[in-house]
Amino acid sequence: MEASSGNHNRHRLNTGGNRQLNSVLHTMAVCQSRDPGPGRDYYLKKISEGKSPREARRALKRRLSNVLYRQILHNHHHAEKTAD
Repeated sequence: MEASSGNHNRHRLNTGGNRQLNSVLHTMAVCQSRDPGPGRDYYLKKISEGKSPREARRALKRRLSNVLYRQILHNHHHAEKTAD
């Protein structure tokens, strides 16, 4: 979304979508960025790339959502095969 004013060019993220799922992803990202493990490693990698903590957490949320989506697809395909 465009949110510019005067000489400032800004973009806002779309806040629509499943708010409950977004809340869960946020909680997962906060916990993973805080505790040791692959999530924290990814978060620190993004910080070292020059991203702000908020941007790094957003990238981690995106990565977590991709993992969840792949798992949902895998489970769906597995359920279809066992139903046949």
